[in-house]
Amino acid sequence: MIRCKWCNLKNELYVKYHDEEWCKLNLDDKYLFEMLLLESFQAGLSWECVLNKRESFRKAFDNFDIDKICNYDDGKIQELLENKNIIRNKLKIRATINNSKIFKNIQNEYGSFHNYLKTFTKDTIIYEIGKTTNELSDAISNDLQKRGMKFVGSTIIYSYLQAIGIIYSHDKECFLYKQENSYPF
Repeated sequence: MIRCKWCNLKNELYVKYHDEEWCKLNLDDKYLFEMLLLESFQAGLSWECVLNKRESFRKAFDNFDIDKICNYDDGKIQELLENKNIIRNKLKIRATINNSKIFKNIQNEYGSFHNYLKTFTKDTIIYEIGKTTNELSDAISNDLQKRGMKFVGSTIIYSYLQAIGIIYSHDKECFLYKQENSYPF
């Protein structure tokens, strides 16, 4: 089977992610939170690096429990900085705690993070390939940054939107390629 060019076929975890998760619509708030947390750690790194550490992140960050993460203190930050199984970037760890609080505020304001995203997406899937940003990722990134989130630039948000299935970007040669322009969900 032919897959997207970026998929490292030697990495089973990456192949499984490509085939079963990437660009598949998943708007469950717990998943939306997990992916935003992981994507923010990707800044300056490869997604493969983050994906390879996903289970270690899950364990280190209390199974992505937003309430626990919102209450992390200096002791927990130090514990994370000493965890060799995750990306130990102090700015990203602190940003994760901050971003978690903002994510929760957005949930409270809109009823869910999905409802917040809907104000930008109008419940449509965008089919495009070969891009790293677009007007949608620019708009969401700008709003999240205005709210105080860190490590949520337009490229990270574009990647996030691909991960959760709002942007569908499988290469034309890929067995999962679809060509619809815009499709309501």
